[in-house]
Amino acid sequence: QVQLVESGGELVQAGDSLRLSCAASGRSFSNYTMGWFRQAPGKEREFVAHISRSGSTTYYADSVKGRFTISRANAKNTVYLQMNSLKPEDTAVYYCAAASRYYTDYVKEYRYNYWGQGTQVTVSS
Repeated sequence: QVQLVESGGELVQAGDSLRLSCAASGRSFSNYTMGWFRQAPGKEREFVAHISRSGSTTYYADSVKGRFTISRANAKNTVYLQMNSLKPEDTAVYYCAAASRYYTDYVKEYRYNYWGQGTQVTVSS
């Protein structure tokens, strides 16, 4: 069992940077691959980024590639999402999620076993 708690979301201006954190409790955080998803008002939840167990491999949605960076600190049971050059279209509730193994279709929500409650990011223009 893994419990995930996101933090760091806030209201920022376009062009600003923000770092989200996701703290995990429970056993063996390093055994899980981790992902970030987001859900904008009136839209379905979408994949943002994924990181391997060791942190050596990362994947990104095209919409955030080059602007967002996912990382993890296994010793701290924490995964991060550094967001730079934020745009109004990045406004959403951001969720972190944990998967018990690597799947090639890591962009799919059903591959993740545990989810956090989400943190709101609002980017004003």
